[in-house]
Amino acid sequence: MKPTPSAITFLLLLGASYWAFLASTPAYREDSGRPESEFSTDRAMKHVQRISEAPHAVGFPAHTTVRDYLVRTLEDMGLEPQLQSGYTAGDWGNLSRAENILARIPGSKNTGALLLLSHYDSNPHSSFGASDAGSGVATILEGLRAFLSGGKSPKNDIIILITDAEELGLNGADLFVNSHPWAQDVGLVLNFEARGSGGPSYMFVETNRGNAKMIEAFTEADPDFPVANSLVYSIYKMLPNDTDLTVFREDADIEGFNFAFIDDHFDYHTALDTAPRLDPQSLAHQGAYLMPLLTYFSQSDLSDLKSLNEYVYFNVPLFKLVSYPFEWIWPMMVLTGVLFLFILAYGIRKGRLKFKGMALGTGPMLLSLVIAGVTGYGAWPMLKKLYPAYGDMLHGFSYNGYLYIAAFSSLALGVCFWVYSRFRKTSLQDLLAAPLLLWLVVCGLLAGYLPGGGFFLIPVIAAILSWMILIVQDKPNPYLLVLLCVPALWIFTPFIKMLPVGLGLKMLVTSSLLCVLIFFLALPVVGSYRNKGRFALAGGVVFAAFFLGAHMGSDFTEATPKPSSLLYVNNLDTDQAFWATYEKVPSGWTTAYLGDDPQPPAPSLNTLSSKYSTGFSFTSPAPMKPVPEPEITILSDTVIGGDRRVSLRIEARRNINRLEVFTGDTPLREAVVNGLSLSDYYLEHRRSGKLVTHYVSDNDPTELLLRFPEGSPLELTVYEASNDLLNNPAFSVPPRPDHLLPMPFVLNDAVLLIKSLRFE
Repeated sequence: MKPTPSAITFLLLLGASYWAFLASTPAYREDSGRPESEFSTDRAMKHVQRISEAPHAVGFPAHTTVRDYLVRTLEDMGLEPQLQSGYTAGDWGNLSRAENILARIPGSKNTGALLLLSHYDSNPHSSFGASDAGSGVATILEGLRAFLSGGKSPKNDIIILITDAEELGLNGADLFVNSHPWAQDVGLVLNFEARGSGGPSYMFVETNRGNAKMIEAFTEADPDFPVANSLVYSIYKMLPNDTDLTVFREDADIEGFNFAFIDDHFDYHTALDTAPRLDPQSLAHQGAYLMPLLTYFSQSDLSDLKSLNEYVYFNVPLFKLVSYPFEWIWPMMVLTGVLFLFILAYGIRKGRLKFKGMALGTGPMLLSLVIAGVTGYGAWPMLKKLYPAYGDMLHGFSYNGYLYIAAFSSLALGVCFWVYSRFRKTSLQDLLAAPLLLWLVVCGLLAGYLPGGGFFLIPVIAAILSWMILIVQDKPNPYLLVLLCVPALWIFTPFIKMLPVGLGLKMLVTSSLLCVLIFFLALPVVGSYRNKGRFALAGGVVFAAFFLGAHMGSDFTEATPKPSSLLYVNNLDTDQAFWATYEKVPSGWTTAYLGDDPQPPAPSLNTLSSKYSTGFSFTSPAPMKPVPEPEITILSDTVIGGDRRVSLRIEARRNINRLEVFTGDTPLREAVVNGLSLSDYYLEHRRSGKLVTHYVSDNDPTELLLRFPEGSPLELTVYEASNDLLNNPAFSVPPRPDHLLPMPFVLNDAVLLIKSLRFE
């Protein structure tokens, strides 16, 4: 039996959608034998393996091992690396002693140094840091080696900066930008990062002005697989973190490009961030950016990258990066609006459009949006009720998250087919009027409030042309209509996956709604299907299949371990000790210490800072253990001019990793920590009374100088933590089972002491 036009066109639509994903990254093949002057993913992966042999956060033993390896590697290239060391606290009040690694290649006619940037510290406490950011460091090392092997002589200086303590608050970048003389020479930064362990690497621009010259230069450099659009930076700013490049932009007005992949987000900052789980295709994509950009920007004029003009930009297969000025947005909007009205008037005059039919067309449009929006909005809360342990994945993205995206996207499409199958008597051209008008309203709002999304108008223009063809012709060519659907599929389908991956499964609602909006633009093709009911049924069946697959993969296994946490907490002020956990659904390994009836924690125990403001879930009494308490020495306590000045030193009498100090609501007029003054802005806006978190190296003491109003009582609460619960000789906590891993983003596997000191 011959395939029907409906089947053929539907397969073509699916193929075009798949192409949008397939064309985004270079294919990986074993390439260790590539010429020395070319980037090799396999050679870069060897660096990743060496960097990620053990967790190497600031203060961890492997941190020094990784630093020394990187220094030796740069020396082997004939460079003269140097270290920059010093205390910084960034903008987050996270103090650390950072050790940046730097090297410089002089250029023949320098117009500003090109800085290659990534960081070598892993996230405390258990991340191996293969992707974040061992992949970035390895990309720079391999790319630089290939560049130098080719015998190229740069016109511009090339600075290699591998920062430290990025995970603690961009501290290494802060140290370089604000303290190193080379910072004033930098003309452009290329920063390589990761927020997962796979997927395409997204490019986004960081600049304080317009992006026009940056995008023009990027386009001239001509990387083969650009994945970028002018909405990505807006999405990036919604994420709860910045990158090192942010410091360059904010503190020194230096432009740059970020490159980061975000798929497999569940590996981010966990013990799963290992070399075997890093997708080599993502590493190859980073190299595909670096090599042409390194060649181009090492030779071009870096003093001419600032601009007041903005470009809309987006990538599509075949055409790479497409861009045009913001000034085109409103003229394009007006012309498109005029085209819509002209076709509308023409259709009404010729009797091809009916007022009643167009009014009826608002019904399926609104019904599809409401049903898909409600199901998408309720999806993640429903999933967390069905599978409560998902709440312990603080990323908000479960291991089977891709199946949920596919499931609810299929459901949304099935809903659209079902709804529109109920409106067979309304002509297709009438049904199209309301969705196209809706899309014009959406594009108008973007033009006014988020002009970076101006490229959304291009698929709408194609859909309006399809509408015109339907009005003019009785039997339009279905394959021409498919061709006019391609811009919508190439531009919008990647967002269906990107948004919930990057922002968590709470964004399933955006996937559902976007599927409906794409369906509207594909109506010229799918609206003509006589068997919409079958497609609706197929959508429901596919939804059930993906949901069943997700259910079968909902258990935690060795390959998909459940986040778990356990801490020993000793409040030295009350002589009480507790076991504590952040788990909402405690594992058996945890309940062996918490017991079968753990209790909610006292409010005072939930003061500790964490990335997502996560607090303890349960506590249970624990035996007192002989853990040496910190020694607090008052160095001075004076009153001068109505201000009380207190100086003190906090010294650990055991090996610790972190010390956190809270001062409550007492207004502080000055705070100096280990000789570093905390900014007035930070002191005014600090949250929960936190003064500083000191990530300790070599058991350094913490020295404080505090100035506050005379007569104001001040209570210091000190939280001293070591990440050694599982190997501390005072305890006998067994290793985690293979189906568990340390929960990221919180203090974990820690022995925590709490001690207060009050100044009346």
